[in-house]
This record gives sequence, C-alpha cells and structure tokens, in this order.
Amino acid sequence: MLEDLQNLFQIKISQQKLWLRSSEVKALLKISSGTLQNLRINGTLSYTRVGGTLYYNYKDIEEMLKKK
Repeated sequence: MLEDLQNLFQIKISQQKLWLRSSEVKALLKISSGTLQNLRINGTLSYTRVGGTLYYNYKDIEEMLKKK
C-alpha cells in the first residue's frame, strides 16, 4: 500500500492541485473521516480553514508520507 501511495506522488506537482479538500485527501489516502480528524488533532497533518471548509497542502501530505 505504501508503494501505491508513493507512486501517486510521482505525478508532477504541476499536474496536482496545491490545496486539497478533506474529501480529496480521504480518497487519495484511502482513509476515513475519523482517521483524517486524528491526523489533524495530533498535529501530523496541518490544515487551513477557509470558512467552513478545511484545506490541506499537497506538499504537507507528501512530507507526512515520507516521514512514515
């Protein structure tokens, strides 16, 4: 599974969105809402709130995966 995720990140950044919504992050990482919430709470994954929507920086997600 880790190899599959790493392959996803081999796509050029220019082809990727820089900011992803929660639903996009969950689909990308194949995780549940609760898991995503835990990543936010424990500080593993930073986010930005704009209005009522949470956005995650693609580079932060990539760095998180590299560390694990």
